[in-house]
Amino acid sequence: MPAKLNIGGKGPSGNGAFERPRASSVSIIRRLWRYLYRYKVLLIAAIMLSLVSNILALYGPKLSGYAVDALSGGPGKVDFDRVFYYARLMIVFYLISSGLSYLLAAIMVHLARNVVYSLRKDIYEHLMRLPVRFFDTHQAGDIISVLSYDVDTVSASLSNDLVQMLTSIVTVTGSFLMMLSISPKLILIFFVTIPASMIFTKYRSGKVRPLFRKRSIELGRLNGFAEEMTGGLRTIKAYGREDYFRDQFEEKNRDACEANYRADAFASMTGPAVNFINNFSLALVSMFGALLYMSGSISLGNVSSFVLYSRKFSGPINEFSNIVSELQSALAAAERAFMLLDEPMEEADAEDAGELTDVRGEVELSDIHFGYGEEDVLKGFSLRVEPGKVAAIVGPTGAGKTTVINLLMRFYDPESGSIRVDGRDIRHIRRQSLRKAYSMVLQDTWLFTGTVYENLAYGKEGVSLEEVRNAAKAARIDGFIRSLPKGYDTVLKDGGQNISKGQKQLLTIARAMLLDAPMLILDEATSNVDTSTEQSIQAAMLKLMEGRTCFVIAHRLSTIQNADIIAVLRGGRIVEQGRHKELMEKRGYYSELYKAQFDSSEALEST
Repeated sequence: MPAKLNIGGKGPSGNGAFERPRASSVSIIRRLWRYLYRYKVLLIAAIMLSLVSNILALYGPKLSGYAVDALSGGPGKVDFDRVFYYARLMIVFYLISSGLSYLLAAIMVHLARNVVYSLRKDIYEHLMRLPVRFFDTHQAGDIISVLSYDVDTVSASLSNDLVQMLTSIVTVTGSFLMMLSISPKLILIFFVTIPASMIFTKYRSGKVRPLFRKRSIELGRLNGFAEEMTGGLRTIKAYGREDYFRDQFEEKNRDACEANYRADAFASMTGPAVNFINNFSLALVSMFGALLYMSGSISLGNVSSFVLYSRKFSGPINEFSNIVSELQSALAAAERAFMLLDEPMEEADAEDAGELTDVRGEVELSDIHFGYGEEDVLKGFSLRVEPGKVAAIVGPTGAGKTTVINLLMRFYDPESGSIRVDGRDIRHIRRQSLRKAYSMVLQDTWLFTGTVYENLAYGKEGVSLEEVRNAAKAARIDGFIRSLPKGYDTVLKDGGQNISKGQKQLLTIARAMLLDAPMLILDEATSNVDTSTEQSIQAAMLKLMEGRTCFVIAHRLSTIQNADIIAVLRGGRIVEQGRHKELMEKRGYYSELYKAQFDSSEALEST
């Protein structure tokens, strides 16, 4: 028995934030490494370039020391040939190192692009395999925030921070070895200052990462709110609620900015503190280096080289403290991306699940119990529909009408009871096969950015323009389409915002007609069509319903008078069942609903 959604309320809802136990930094880095390793040729090239570039750069201070020693012979004893020789070598080494560094940066940008492309592709493909309940409980804006902002944050870290980390590792290691070869005594200073830097950096990073995690969550909530409000802008203006939602946005914007400020401000404190420790180590090197020179234990050129190497050694450590802050932001973003990737996919089809073929359309729901939260929406729902018959499901708002449709399509599975199509339990039918057996026209019309032809042919591959036109004619929308600037090649943008809701509804009806599935679901299919237009397409709707098993959800009871069976839902149970005439003669709940609508219609007509 599937577990209930722990989201509360009477229907699917949620705050949109990804709230789950946090992963460790090591596990996140390990998962990012798998993406990097897909492009191992570029990764190996980047590592080799980093090694060669930094090794060449590391020879600079050594050559500088040789040049200083050549100058330290006193007046008239300076070997200018040696000085210029080492100076020329330094210039050549630094030029080659700079060129290789540029090539390294270009490769890392290319590598980051490939990794981010793969990551975003995996996330989107995973989204397509998630169950409907996930989208019922997460804000679209938060999901978009992961696909855009969080993935871009990972990209920036890979293309910039990873290069600096590679460079820092080579530079620190090489500088340490060079300093060790020059003076093992002076290097003892770093055995005090480096652990201090590492301990402080680790402490601060542990404090910073939760702040960056909070920043990503708040930005996701802000994006979710903005997406929701933008979609409902007409309603907001119609009700004059601009000030209210402006205040709501200001609050969420303030929370997001505060979270961003706290993360960046706290992270920015790490660099100056580590920089102080490193500068203190340079002061100690200069002081003890001078003492060793005065005692004759080290040459002036070696002191000069050691100071330069110590700067190279401490510089990356200081940079690394800044990189750590950026890495915490990237890790928090990658964590959200991986949390989305870890969301459980739609339950796999049963091993014995087969294809639904030669569909007759006999559907039987037996003793169905289902709820989104603690309380069941459907409580012992049972209904049998014979092949080719029309079943209408009516009832007050919240009675569970749309829930029945969700269960028929296996967007959700019942907690108990069974649903059978042609005698087969739908849990033993492949979901894709089951869903292809239905065509749907929903209350919420959905059109994508594309031509009218592409929108109508959406559910049927390889369909001809003539077939599309025939479906449009049947839906009484062909004339309107032909009046558009480019006819069937006219591009609909922003979900069809440039056409009316009624026209959008007619397009979705034509789409359903074109699919020609053996079973049909109409969920308030004419809710966005005026009464006159509704009457004009009744013949087309009846033609569409011919020979198909139909499930009709309608608030306008006048549209279902010819249904073969009407199931009246109330409180999650069928309280009445029969044909329109039979139910009217009973003078029960259905009769009350019908008369209430009839009286309301008469009152509106009289006004």
